[in-house]
Amino acid sequence: MMATVPRRTTPLRIGCAAGFWGDTEAGAAQLVRHGDIDVLVFDCLAEITMALLARARTKDPSAGYTPDFVRTIAALGPEIRDRGIQVLSNAGGMNPRGCAAALRQALAAQGVELKIAVVEGDDLSAQADALREAGTTEMFSGVPMPAKLLSINAYLGAQPLAAALAAGADIVITGRVVDSAVTLAPLVHAFGWAWDDWDRLALGSLAGHVIECGTQCTGGLFTDWEKVPGWDNMGFPIVECEPDGRSFIVTKPPATGGLVTPATVAEQVLYEIGDPRDYRLPDVRCDFSQVQLVADGPDRVRVSGAIGRPAPATLKVCATYGDGWRLLGTLMIGGAEAARKAQRVGDAILARSTRLLGERGIAPFSETSLEVLGAEATYGPHSRAGAAREVVLKIAARHADKAALELLARELAPSATAMAQGITGFAAGRPSPSPVVRLFSCLVDRRRVHAQLSVDEVAVPFDDATSTWTDVVLPAWPATPATPIGTARTRVPLLRIAHGRSGDKGDTANIGIVARSAGVYAWLRQALTAEVVAGYMAHAARGPVTRYELPGLQALNFTLEQALGGGGTSSLRYDPQGKAFAQMLLDLELDVPDDLLATLS
Repeated sequence: MMATVPRRTTPLRIGCAAGFWGDTEAGAAQLVRHGDIDVLVFDCLAEITMALLARARTKDPSAGYTPDFVRTIAALGPEIRDRGIQVLSNAGGMNPRGCAAALRQALAAQGVELKIAVVEGDDLSAQADALREAGTTEMFSGVPMPAKLLSINAYLGAQPLAAALAAGADIVITGRVVDSAVTLAPLVHAFGWAWDDWDRLALGSLAGHVIECGTQCTGGLFTDWEKVPGWDNMGFPIVECEPDGRSFIVTKPPATGGLVTPATVAEQVLYEIGDPRDYRLPDVRCDFSQVQLVADGPDRVRVSGAIGRPAPATLKVCATYGDGWRLLGTLMIGGAEAARKAQRVGDAILARSTRLLGERGIAPFSETSLEVLGAEATYGPHSRAGAAREVVLKIAARHADKAALELLARELAPSATAMAQGITGFAAGRPSPSPVVRLFSCLVDRRRVHAQLSVDEVAVPFDDATSTWTDVVLPAWPATPATPIGTARTRVPLLRIAHGRSGDKGDTANIGIVARSAGVYAWLRQALTAEVVAGYMAHAARGPVTRYELPGLQALNFTLEQALGGGGTSSLRYDPQGKAFAQMLLDLELDVPDDLLATLS
């Protein structure tokens, strides 16, 4: 194995202060002042964020990074320096050098000197033509690469970040890296783990996956939300990692809100994953199916059981491209039969706008969407809204011509005098069309990607450690055995026997379902099949539904393809990332054996 010299023999405490660009700026101060941390990390780059940064940089070449990070670190600069805290973040986005320059200037204004490293090489713009000519296709839909891209970035791993720390960096700013890399890198650097020590790399990556979304693992978004105290001062997550790499603790600063239990952590483990046996990262292929969670005191959970395999031979690439314009506007409608009124209002607005476009010789909208919020439109045939008397009509459309959507925006307000009583909600003014930035995800041979590293604007030689790469296909899941259970049954919602979390990857949603007991898990393996979920979610999922098992967590994970209307910034849906999908599925009613229900009461 290719080991580095260990620098530490005591546990390393890593706190995550942001789960997305726009997270509260209070998290960093909480962790720095009250978390007793060694490392502070920020995950700022969701796939949707890259699309937003690509759009920003088309307007201003000096933009393309997340300014919140610069402001937050600058404010804490003296304390970070005095406490010797290392900082790692992917806040560089499309412009890591610009981010580093802005931070360097802000720190210098306070007389704070910290070594800032920049990791680049994720930008593959120069290779776009070659990749297109090679027949590169989208990894989910199989469509060819677009003729013109706004950006194209590979997901880098933790190796260049660890090299930056070895070169003496206090702060490491990157572009597109996998979310967990900012956590794995300081672990490898501190403990001297080898880059082919697959199980340790998998565990360190799991630590990063658990905390990468900030307070989502400390009670944020927890299904049993009434059990979570202190939403106004949620504790940001800390992982306390041992040098042996066999387990880590998830916790939070004392006297903060939130809740850290095996259940809250389990939901986050399931967030935005596909096959839990094959969670692919640039540094390791992870198997999380046997992960174990054990309470280790108040607000402390010990995590173990991650398995690693050699890193994949390909890297994921996230490209963005322009695809016309979209408009999303809302109206409030009150009174009797509000839902039916709203639907008729929406239909009429679209019909009139389409007629006016035709009179001007403009093509019809390429896509439209009406959702009556408050009447549970997103639930499709499972709506229980009944005679709602107050709803919000969401009306959205897509068109290649911005002027067509501006016409639609002008036609929303006239409904207040021409259509139903009770239409209001114009105080914010007309909605404005926004450009559609679509994602194009693909895989590339990792030998095409070469990370570059600099510290304080001085280049530092870097080469990935030689690894054994593999894309071996894993064996099929074993058959689900039958479990004899009593015949007396009661019809209850899935929420009674399980909790869950949903997320997105492009146009694919995932729903993780965690059983509330071992007996419930054994029964759910038989009862909650992919076919059952596909039938219940048919109003949303247009593609295949696949089920995966995580016996270590007593959980099931479902992926729903073509479920998000294109996903992210391209979708016309009000929930383009499937955030409410788990809540929908937890309403599914099942005939559950009374023997199992008795164990939960």
